[in-house]
Amino acid sequence: MPIAKVTTERTMNFTCISELEKNHNIECICLPVYDDCKLGNTGQLLDARYGGALSSYLSSPLFNGKESSCELLPKNDVIETNILFIGLGEKAKSKTATLSSTFKAIALALKKYSMTSTSVAISDIDSETITEDTCIRTLVEAFLSSQYTFDNYKTKKSDASVLSKVQIISSSATSDIANQAIRYGEALAKGIRTAKDLGNEPGNVCTPTYLAKQAISLSADHADMTSKVLEEKEMEALGMGAFLSVSKGSSEPGKLITIEYLGGDENEAPHILVGKGITFDTGGISLKPGAQMDEMKYDMCGAASVLGTMTAIAELKPKLNIIGVIAAAENMPAGNASKPGDIVTTASGQTVEILNTDAEGRLVLCDALTYVERYKPASVVDIATLTGACIVALGHCTSAVMSNNDDLVNEILDAGRESNDKAWQLPIWDEYQTQIDSPFADMQNIGGKGAGSITAACFLSRFTKEYSWAHLDVAGTAWVSGGKDKGATGRPVPLLLQYLINKSA
Repeated sequence: MPIAKVTTERTMNFTCISELEKNHNIECICLPVYDDCKLGNTGQLLDARYGGALSSYLSSPLFNGKESSCELLPKNDVIETNILFIGLGEKAKSKTATLSSTFKAIALALKKYSMTSTSVAISDIDSETITEDTCIRTLVEAFLSSQYTFDNYKTKKSDASVLSKVQIISSSATSDIANQAIRYGEALAKGIRTAKDLGNEPGNVCTPTYLAKQAISLSADHADMTSKVLEEKEMEALGMGAFLSVSKGSSEPGKLITIEYLGGDENEAPHILVGKGITFDTGGISLKPGAQMDEMKYDMCGAASVLGTMTAIAELKPKLNIIGVIAAAENMPAGNASKPGDIVTTASGQTVEILNTDAEGRLVLCDALTYVERYKPASVVDIATLTGACIVALGHCTSAVMSNNDDLVNEILDAGRESNDKAWQLPIWDEYQTQIDSPFADMQNIGGKGAGSITAACFLSRFTKEYSWAHLDVAGTAWVSGGKDKGATGRPVPLLLQYLINKSA
C-alpha cells in the first residue's frame, strides 16, 4: 500500500478586530451569553441597532444559555446578519474547559448552517479567571480542530467545512498579544493534527521507518532543526540490548530518532521529550487477546505527540533548545522474538529479566533514556501509552505523571491546567521499587499485581538518575476506543507545548 499523505490542511483565516463594523460583510455573528441570558457589550450594540430584537429573542424560552448550546436567529427584514447565540452556562463556573467545548460547538453549528464567514465576540465573555489571549488561542485551536477528519483511505471523502473567514472581536485586537494568541492556536492545532494523523495511520503504513521519514521531512523544512536516525547496528554498538530485544521479533527494523531544535543559546541545556513509538504491539510471545488488537496501532501515540509538539515548536520558534527523541519499533511474535525469562543488558549496563514481552514500552524507553544523558539535559519528559493500569486508576480524562523532581511535576501539572490537557501525579516512592527486583537480574520488567503504572515508572526511574525527569502515562488519553468516534486525540500535545512555552517565557 502506498504511503498516504497527511490530512490536507484547510484554509481558515483569523483576524482580530476591536469592534464590529457596520458594513461588516459577515454571514454570522456569534454572541456568547451566560445562563442569565443578558447580552454583553457587542450584543447590546447590535440590539440597539436592531431595535431590541436580540434581547426580545433572549427573553423567550427558545434559549437558556446552557453551556455549549447554540441557537440561530436567522437574518430577516430587521436583522441584516444571522446571529448565533452561544451558551456559556454559569458565569461563576466559567473556565478554559468550558471555552473549549463551547467553541467546538460553535464550529459545528457554523458547519451545520454552511456559514463561510463569522465574527465571534469574545469581548462579551466576562470572566476574572480567563484572559482574552487564552480565549483567542482556545477559539483558534477549537475551530481548526473541528475540521479534522481522517479519510485518507475512504473512497468517499467527508464533507468539509466551508468556513474560511473568522473575525475575533476582542479588546486586545490591536495588540501583539492577540496576534501571538492566534499564532499559538494555529501552531497548536497543526501539532495536534500531526499527532492525530500519525496515530490514525494503519500499522502497515506507520512503521518505524515511516516515523523516521516524518522526522527527516520536518527538519528539512526548518533551518533551525536537524534530525538523526540510529539504525539497529548502531544501537547494538551502543549496547541497547533492551530496545533490540523488542524490535528483533519483527521484519520492520527499529529506529531511534532524534529531532533537535536550537532556538536558545548554543551552550544552553536542552529540554528533551522522549516518545514511545511501538508502531504495532501484538504483545510479542506474551500475545494479547485478539479483541481490539487493531487499536494497538495507537501504541506509538507517545511518539506521535513528540512529532506533533516539535511541529508546533517549528512554527512558534521559542528561545529554547528542545530535542525530540522517538524509540520506534514493532513488537511481534516470531521464532527469534524475546521469551519470558530472557535476560538482556541495557545501554546503562543494568540487566533486565523479561517476565512479560507485552511490557515492551519500558524496554525501548529505558535505552532511549540512557541515550539522552549525552545531551546533559535541563529536563527530560517521556510520553508513553505504557500501562492499562493507568486507565483503571484515572480513566480516559487524565494522564498520569510520575517524576524524580517535584518542581518539574508542578510545572507539568500547571501546563495541563492552562491547556485543558490535565494530568495527575502518582507516587514512585522507594517502597514500590522492591516489586521490580529480580532474583536473576538487576530488575524485572513487570512488578506483579498492584500499582502497575507506578512500578512501570519505577523501572524507568532506574535509568534517569542523572537528570530531572518526568514520565507521562497517556494510555487512557491518547486515543478514543471503539465506536464511530474511534481515533487518536492528539493528547498530550497541548500540555507539552504549554510546558515548553512556559519554559521560554
